[in-house]
Amino acid sequence: MSHKTVGVMPGSDRAYDIIIGVDVLADAGRIIAHTLRAQKYCVVTDSHVAALPHILKLTKSMETAGCSLTAPIVLPPGEATKDFYHLQYIIDQALERGLDRHAALIAFGGGVVGDITGFAASVLMRGVPFVQVPTTLLAQVDSAVGGKTAINTARGKNLVGSFYQPRSVLIDTQVLQTLPPREMRAGYAEVVKYALINRPSFFEWLDENVAALLAGDAVAQAEAIAISCTAKAEIVADDEREQKDIRALLNLGHTFAHALEKLGGFDGRLLHGEAVSIGLYWAAAFSAQQGLCPPGDVARIKAHLTAVGMMTSPPFTAAAGDILSAMQNDKKSVGGKMTLILMKGIGRAFVQPDVEGAAVLSFLKSMTECNT
Repeated sequence: MSHKTVGVMPGSDRAYDIIIGVDVLADAGRIIAHTLRAQKYCVVTDSHVAALPHILKLTKSMETAGCSLTAPIVLPPGEATKDFYHLQYIIDQALERGLDRHAALIAFGGGVVGDITGFAASVLMRGVPFVQVPTTLLAQVDSAVGGKTAINTARGKNLVGSFYQPRSVLIDTQVLQTLPPREMRAGYAEVVKYALINRPSFFEWLDENVAALLAGDAVAQAEAIAISCTAKAEIVADDEREQKDIRALLNLGHTFAHALEKLGGFDGRLLHGEAVSIGLYWAAAFSAQQGLCPPGDVARIKAHLTAVGMMTSPPFTAAAGDILSAMQNDKKSVGGKMTLILMKGIGRAFVQPDVEGAAVLSFLKSMTECNT
């Protein structure tokens, strides 16, 4: 199967390509060496990915291409790694390995690794180039694309970070073969998100192809990843730094999701993609409660999510008031007022500013009390 290429911000000085296909890792070294021409490279990964054979394929490809590699920086897996401590750890380890402004970082892992490595690259030596090589479906279709980098704080998710574009994104669908089913389903939530934002025909395609995609069909996976990356690239090109009401659409379901993640303590009970799955359903259901979205579309969304074993309610008890408080502390809230991404139907998402807390609280009570 030939590789697919999606361009991000073509014509800009920050333009780059997303390369998608089977066995992209085998050609990664040539692409990275040609794109960056750095004097030294350091791979940042986590202990789960470091134990898989994929990293050997990546490093061998880079060595064959003449890249000078340091020892990799290996982080603990999980969302809790996205903090100041591990940001400093990456920077200290990079400096210890002799990286300077002519060096580059390679983020090789899921969304956590990509987010914190990108942030570290943005501040190391006032900015060194980096490449995203995502190893989870979630990272491949969402977090590795678009240049948002961040870490979490005790007050919430992704509250400290920067906009910093990678020089390239290399997506090898073969790495998904070692991804646990739970991680695949979690990543799929971000795929569905693009369909719900502005691609109703994609939702129809997913209805027909989701089983093959999650079962490992390389053609279906590459197609879904390419459509998702194209959807995100188009939005990023129009609103790179979220200064308009365009890029904010990518947050569909995420204000609910981030609140639930925070209340769950990032302890593994609720993966980011699982929280997004809940958030997508809740955004649709709240939209319907406000008379904006047809109830039939909400039912279709819930049926689609549940058919493949995705979450529509949290795996722990959370009080409506606590969820609302966490939502109001989200970085997208301004002056205590919430901005939510709502829907007028499948593929018809829009930005709704100044959402009344009382309306959200009433909705959350209905969702948590019946555990829908």
